[in-house]
Amino acid sequence: MRDWQVERRKRTRHLIELGGLVVKSGVVDLTGDDRAVILGGLIWMADKLRSDDRDKARALWAEKGKSAFADDNKP
Repeated sequence: MRDWQVERRKRTRHLIELGGLVVKSGVVDLTGDDRAVILGGLIWMADKLRSDDRDKARALWAEKGKSAFADDNKP
């Protein structure tokens, strides 16, 4: 397999995993799959990460994410 094919597969897998996180978060159902709303929310997150509240937002979101992953691993 050529290098560009390997890199393309890695990128494709990465994008699929990110899409899975969007679905897992529930925003697809909550927005009725409104992609403008979803993108707006992601842009809002990016703006927050560029602000002075970056560390606070990252800590809060990381804790919520870790909790969601932990809930998945419970029997």
